[in-house]
Amino acid sequence: MFSKKELEQKIEPAIPLLKEYWNLVLKWQKVVNLISDNTIKEGWNRHVLDSAQLYFLIPESKKILLDVGSGGGFPGLVFAILNKVLKGSLKEITLVESDLKKSLFLEEVVRVLNLQVVVLNERIEKIQLRPDVITARAFAPLDRLFLLLQKNVSRETILILPKGKSVDEEIKNVPLKASVEKIQNCVNPEGCVLKIEGVEYV
Repeated sequence: MFSKKELEQKIEPAIPLLKEYWNLVLKWQKVVNLISDNTIKEGWNRHVLDSAQLYFLIPESKKILLDVGSGGGFPGLVFAILNKVLKGSLKEITLVESDLKKSLFLEEVVRVLNLQVVVLNERIEKIQLRPDVITARAFAPLDRLFLLLQKNVSRETILILPKGKSVDEEIKNVPLKASVEKIQNCVNPEGCVLKIEGVEYV
């Protein structure tokens, strides 16, 4: 991975658009609970930068991304902004969010910022896609997540999942075979990012 300073340098061209997005989050937060209120003060680091680091873990060969439980758009909308400004390799970005109000927010950001994103207001277990990459941030523990994603994960899928202190316990509880790489979170020293490949359900 890289340092927080290096991350900020990488995303510098996209900062104006990322700030425009963050301002929309703050505006909508007054009527829709997009993020926890006690994270707003540190929100740029806690949500925007924390999401941005994940984007750089996606191999250039991967073109189709699915973000599950998108909520306020972290990391999915951050990915879409970086992909647009940095001319990234992603060709399809789909955000799945079951809450109607949050889905309407996601659609508004896509419209205002002119992003190439599909928003699905649906539960993930009712959707069957085969993306190259799946992301999910603060959505569910690993065992439940993999249960919900059974229709969407193949051996070729890469999962990029930020996790906290209980990550080792979560990994133990997952009934599947996979290659799991644990990467240091450059924004939150107490956290990590899991990059999971070659998933086989058992």
